[in-house]
Amino acid sequence: DAHLAGKFDGVLALGGSMGTDLALDLCAALPIGVPKYIISTVAFSPMIPPARLPADIQMILWAGGLYGLSSVCKSALSQAAGAVLGACQTVLPPDPDKPMIGMTSLGLSTLTYMADLKPELEARGFEVAVFHATGMGGRAFESLASQGAFAAVMDFCTQELGNHVHGSSISAGDTRLKGAGAAATPQIVAPGCYDLVDVIGWQELDDKWQGYPTHAHNRLITSVVLREEDCLKVADAHLARLAAASGATALLLPLGGCGEWDRPGADLYNPDGLRAFMGRLLDGCPDQVELHRLNA
Repeated sequence: DAHLAGKFDGVLALGGSMGTDLALDLCAALPIGVPKYIISTVAFSPMIPPARLPADIQMILWAGGLYGLSSVCKSALSQAAGAVLGACQTVLPPDPDKPMIGMTSLGLSTLTYMADLKPELEARGFEVAVFHATGMGGRAFESLASQGAFAAVMDFCTQELGNHVHGSSISAGDTRLKGAGAAATPQIVAPGCYDLVDVIGWQELDDKWQGYPTHAHNRLITSVVLREEDCLKVADAHLARLAAASGATALLLPLGGCGEWDRPGADLYNPDGLRAFMGRLLDGCPDQVELHRLNA
């Protein structure tokens, strides 16, 4: 209410674990475009669950700030004050009058559609927001989708759903592939990179993945290629979410593979997983979902 009344333009909060806990709730209640800055003695700690981080929040570690002032903690305080002041003066909030398409993807090395679709959609008067589907991007995407922020959704990389189903910490959470359906937002869904589960690259590979093909994308992230039985679980999660959607929904199934890495001759080509996954989706696609088989 205070923000709607124009009583403040941004948030600057500071604290330890208690203050951070409260500040996260405050920031989560504010819309995207309102500057949100938290100075915290526990910033970036694993005690802060990703689900509590709003899409545009910023944090800085309040080093040496537990009690009293020092030149160390003053450095963090001054940076935060300057950052939130500058943000309040220069922020460009989303344009409510321009219809926005929410799109998910990974990088161009494996998913290339955004390079073709984005300019074509913009030429037709839409704004396109492309979310990097590596956990945090999917959380931001689902948060905005559930708020009805998009005119339509092109959810072409649902790989985070497999991460969630198979227990990866690189997860967008249980709400993945639910937001647009719950808000009755029209959505086109394609299962880009459905057969990959991302794990943290600098940690030892979990025992459950020993013997699986892997791809070390960089030092931060490694992808595990799923087997047939694993792909079926991911397919079932897709079907359950599509069945629950209350808005117009279309499902695109590229029968030749759902990513450049999953093509004949590619390093991560997974024909058995593809056959099992596509078979389950083709057999179980909900009646209200418009199904398109693509020979691509």
